[in-house]
Amino acid sequence: MTGLAPRVALEVRLAVHDFLVDEAALLDHGRFEEWLALFTDDVEYTAPIRVTRKTGNPGVVEDIGWFDDNRASLGLRVRRLATDVAWAEDPPSMTRRFVTNIRIVPAEDGYVVTSNLMLFRSRGDGGTYDLVVGERTDVLREVDGDLKISRRRILLDQASLGTKNLGVFL
Repeated sequence: MTGLAPRVALEVRLAVHDFLVDEAALLDHGRFEEWLALFTDDVEYTAPIRVTRKTGNPGVVEDIGWFDDNRASLGLRVRRLATDVAWAEDPPSMTRRFVTNIRIVPAEDGYVVTSNLMLFRSRGDGGTYDLVVGERTDVLREVDGDLKISRRRILLDQASLGTKNLGVFL
C-alpha cells in the first residue's frame, strides 16, 4: 500500500466498522442464514492460494484457491451446515473472529474495504486450536439502504494451512 487512502466520512467509517463487527458476530454465533443475507446476488467470495517463491516471482496463485464461491455455492454451504452430513463441522467449531486495521476507500458503486482477520477456532475437548490469519478485501455497496458484500477476497498469511479443514467461513 502506498500513500494514505482517501478519507471517508465518519458516518461511513462507523457504518462499515459496525457492519464487519456484526458480520463476525453472526458467524461466531452460527447464524449462517442471516450472514448469507449480507451478500449481493452477484457476490464473488474467493481465497487464492499463497505460495512461497523466490523474490521476483508471484507469491499468490489467482487461478486456484482454497475456495471460489458465488451466491449459489455459499447458499449450498450454509444449507449443508444445517444437515447431518457436514462432518467437518459436527460438532460445530467454536470460533472467534477478530477484524482489525479497517481501511476504507470510496469506489464508484460503494467502498473497497481492506481489513485484517484473525480466526481462532477450537474443536472438541482436547484443548487444541487453530489460528487462521489473513487480509480481506471487500467491495461493499448499498442495496436498499443496507451495506452488502459484493466481492470478498481473502489472502491467508499461510502457504500451507495448519488446520485439518476449512469448513468455516472467513
